[in-house]
Amino acid sequence: MLSKNNSFELLKFNKNDLNNLFSPRDGENKFGQVINNSIQPRYVILGIEESVGPRANSGKSGAENGFKTFLNAFLNMQSNESLTGEHVSVLGKVFQHKEVKDDLSRTIQELDEFIFQILKEHISVNQIPIVIGGGHNNAFPLINFSANRFSKAINVVNLDAHADYRLLEGRHSGNPFSYAFDKGTLKQYHVFGLHQRYNSQRILDDLRRDGHFFTFNEAYLMEERNYLQDFRNGLKNLAKSEDPLGIELDLDVISRMPSSAFSPVGISIAECRRYLRIFAGYNKIAYLHLPEGAPKNEEEDRIVGKTLAYFVSDFITAHG
Repeated sequence: MLSKNNSFELLKFNKNDLNNLFSPRDGENKFGQVINNSIQPRYVILGIEESVGPRANSGKSGAENGFKTFLNAFLNMQSNESLTGEHVSVLGKVFQHKEVKDDLSRTIQELDEFIFQILKEHISVNQIPIVIGGGHNNAFPLINFSANRFSKAINVVNLDAHADYRLLEGRHSGNPFSYAFDKGTLKQYHVFGLHQRYNSQRILDDLRRDGHFFTFNEAYLMEERNYLQDFRNGLKNLAKSEDPLGIELDLDVISRMPSSAFSPVGISIAECRRYLRIFAGYNKIAYLHLPEGAPKNEEEDRIVGKTLAYFVSDFITAHG
């Protein structure tokens, strides 16, 4: 399956494709042995291997590498009493079919339409898509698909160093939420942990103008706020409505995580796991999105892959 201008392709996985990615062991049962066994899985994983979005946002490449590291780690996790994995499937991955050098914004619009089409064709009622890898630009088609699916604008929570609420200047990884709000598919946007030095005054003013909620990492640094309490309060406030909720976690928010916007400043993996486990308790989840992991060597592959695998298993465990 190819996108409109053949820039991107969907490669669907079958059981044999996954069997080559994990190591079975006598007396053990691993996720690789049980996922894709369900006729109607509850959770459908889609990988995206692209860095066009970050590059269009004056960022670096590498986000095309996150999904494959996740898949290797996830399939080798143990299936046991806390999470069997039987209601999980891996649909496949979206990757660049041809190299793109010019007019990246138009290429991202092509990717927006392609991801929307894939989700519409392959995600059925009561299934939750889990999208891993690529740039944060892919939040836009996820939100649009969800609003179309539920016939109403959705709310979104995001744990991120950057609000990704830049001007409507052409699509890239820095403006999926401002575009979604302008389109009317995003209702309330809650973003936790913004870095004061990496969000412009224009972004902060626009977030306030549009009635969104945000917190700064520096407030947690000085213990003026508490992440765990803010997550719980956010869940409580959002639960007052019956609107679907999209859950976003940008790997850029984690200290020293190999990501598209690497930073030595950030929060811990443990804090991210709490975030996912808390918001997984929401009653109507639209999707989970884990973008921007960008490993570039064997050690970084292990860090990003196992981190993403823990995040997905945390979410499914807490939700299911």
